[in-house]
Amino acid sequence: MLRFVVRRLLQLVPTLLGLSVLLFLWVHALPGGPEYSLLGEDATSEQREQLRQSLGLNDPIWMQYGRFMGQLLQLNFGVSLSTGQPVMTEFLNRFPATAELAITAMIIATAVGIPLGYFAARYRGRLLDTGAVAGSLIGICIPVFFLGFILKVVFAEHLGILPSAFRQTAGLDATHPTGFFVLDGLLTGELDAAWDAFLHLILPGITLASIPLAIITRMTRASVLEVLGEDYVRTAESKGLQQRVVRGRHILRNAMLPVVTAMGLLTGSLFAGAVLTESVFAYQGMGSFVYQATQTRDYPVLMGFIMLIALIYVLVNLLVDISYSLFDPRVRVR
Repeated sequence: MLRFVVRRLLQLVPTLLGLSVLLFLWVHALPGGPEYSLLGEDATSEQREQLRQSLGLNDPIWMQYGRFMGQLLQLNFGVSLSTGQPVMTEFLNRFPATAELAITAMIIATAVGIPLGYFAARYRGRLLDTGAVAGSLIGICIPVFFLGFILKVVFAEHLGILPSAFRQTAGLDATHPTGFFVLDGLLTGELDAAWDAFLHLILPGITLASIPLAIITRMTRASVLEVLGEDYVRTAESKGLQQRVVRGRHILRNAMLPVVTAMGLLTGSLFAGAVLTESVFAYQGMGSFVYQATQTRDYPVLMGFIMLIALIYVLVNLLVDISYSLFDPRVRVR
């Protein structure tokens, strides 16, 4: 297992290296150069030249890339142009909010999608199967921001049973040692604050989970249908094994291989997809911060966000590879 993990970690190095090259080239390909994008159209030529000197943009390109890589290895993404604070500090302040939202969305998608897909396959052609297929198609087709607005109008404005914005009710006195509001409320014994934060997570969590839920449902259904036709499943049933054993050991375990792979890819995309969801619900996470950065051309924030998302992607997929080997031990020896 250790060799398997080390091999997977080594395979991540060229991926991150390639992305760093693309980011470096992107910044240098900006119209007018990085100094034009950073200072704007009203800056004088003296100001631009002064910035080029301070950033080392007159140095050879290989030296600039080496300096860029050195900063990345130290997780130094520079200073945000809009807040004046280090980008990494801004991300660390907002990351718990986005992580809490992404985890909630993945829990919803997994807890609903896998059972729904399984039973849709078991009762293929019946009303449950038809409803699951139609519902998953709708979930994929509806844009996230549109679904968010619909949920806000129905459940927050008309019914008034759920909050429409922010992470917690304004004025609520709560302690936040970790930044994960629900967890903080449980750790500190402030159950009213934990419940309030949980209510604020429901609508954005459902909105962000809509597309992963649809994909997981369809993947599970297709995978279970394929496994149900395998000889070893019919053999297990003909031997008189309990249905619980056949479902858990022979059907679900083998059907989960492609579903787990999809879940890994979807988990990474949740962090990127949080940009729209957080903007709709005024949720103070990384997504809303990056959305503001796109409006103000805050390139250090955008570069840091891209690298951070890439890092989350590769780490999540490393965990998926490890879990894949647990479902199928043959993977470890390949």
